[in-house]
Amino acid sequence: MNQIDLKGRVAYVTGGAQGIGYAVAKRMLESGAKVTLFDRDATVLESAVKELAAFGEVATAIVDVTDPEGVAAAMQQVRDRDGSLDIGVNNAGIAGDAKPSWEYSPAEWREVIDIDLNGVFYCCQAAVNIMKEQNYGRIVNVASIAGKEGNPNATAYSSAKAGVIALTKSMAKEVARQDISINCVTPAAAKTRIFDQITQEHIDYMLEKIPRGRFLKVDEAAAMMAWLVSEENSFTTGAAFDLSGGRATY
Repeated sequence: MNQIDLKGRVAYVTGGAQGIGYAVAKRMLESGAKVTLFDRDATVLESAVKELAAFGEVATAIVDVTDPEGVAAAMQQVRDRDGSLDIGVNNAGIAGDAKPSWEYSPAEWREVIDIDLNGVFYCCQAAVNIMKEQNYGRIVNVASIAGKEGNPNATAYSSAKAGVIALTKSMAKEVARQDISINCVTPAAAKTRIFDQITQEHIDYMLEKIPRGRFLKVDEAAAMMAWLVSEENSFTTGAAFDLSGGRATY
C-alpha cells in the first residue's frame, strides 16, 4: 500500500460508518489524519469507531445530511475541537427503489434527491465556508457511473448523481484560487449495504456492464480518494475520477 501523507490534517466523512465511507476513513487514519465520522445511525457509528480507533484518532457525530443547519454545526464543532477542517468526503447516499420512473411517487423522488444531491451541496457549502478562511481544503464527492450513463429503473439515483458531478465542477471553479480542490469519483457498484436496497435483477444488470467482470472493492475507492484529499493533489480540481472498472465511455 502506498503511503499518503495526511499527517496533521482534519477530515470528516459522511456515511463514514460503513461501505466506501468506512474504507476511506480507515485509509485516512492510516495516513495520519484525524477523522470524524458523520452518520445518522448511532448504532453503526458506535460499532465503526470501536474498530477504527485502532488505526488513529477518530470521532463521531450524528448528522443528517438533509439538515443544513445541523451539517454546518457539526462542521464547526470539528473545527473548534481539532483546530481546522482540511478534508471533506461526501459519501452518504441511498439507492432508492429499483423501478420504472413512472412508478416513482413524488415523496420517493424527493427522498433520493434530498440525500444524494442536496445533502452533498449542504456539506460542500458548510465545508467551503470554513476552508475559505484557511485558504486550503480538499473535498471529494462520491457520485456514480449512473450519473454519467443513467441506469434504467434508477432515475432518481442517476439524476442525483449527475447533479453531484455538475455541482462538483461548478463549486470547484468558484474556489480554485484559494487552494481548495473539489473533485468527485464515479464508482461502479461496490458490494456494500446499499445492495440491500436493490433487486438481484438490478445487481446483475450492473455487474454485466463492468468489463473487469467484478464489483469495485471499497479499498480501491479509498486508495484513489486518499490521494485526492492530499496536499499532493495541488492542481487538479473540478474533475470526475472514474472507478467503473472500464464501464465508463467518457
